[in-house]
Amino acid sequence: MTMKKIYLAILLIAGTFGFANAQINHQHALGLRLGDNANFGTEISYQYTLTPMTRLEADLGVRSGNSWNSWAITGVHQWVWHIDGGFNWYAGAGAGIGSWSYRNNYTDYGDSGLFLTIAGTAGIEYNFEIPLQVAIDTRPQLGFINPQGDNLNLDLALSVRYCF
Repeated sequence: MTMKKIYLAILLIAGTFGFANAQINHQHALGLRLGDNANFGTEISYQYTLTPMTRLEADLGVRSGNSWNSWAITGVHQWVWHIDGGFNWYAGAGAGIGSWSYRNNYTDYGDSGLFLTIAGTAGIEYNFEIPLQVAIDTRPQLGFINPQGDNLNLDLALSVRYCF
């Protein structure tokens, strides 16, 4: 049995048990997603609960330097499975859009463009009894249109959100 098949079987079994127990206890969560430099680093993160077991997450990232600027918005639909107490794990899929611009002041060369990505996410979170959520996740993103051509980025992040 290949690793893919084993992983899929574990996911299906966990999903079966998780759907029976999952419950998101808040309608909104707003905070920061502190990622690595594979994507946008720190992003403003917002979650909106759709059902007791699903939610939407939207993240806005902005980066700039002396000769370049970029921004991106990523939206992900997530399924949430309860583990124990305030612990949940989640996985989902979505897409992103953004833009970048570059200007070399010495050579007067510049370029800009739009990029599109498809994204996945998987992580674990803890919801405290106070309105605070802490999560660790990974978000692989496959770029279709971007400055380096088609590529895959893997972003690891720690998120802290206020729940309301």
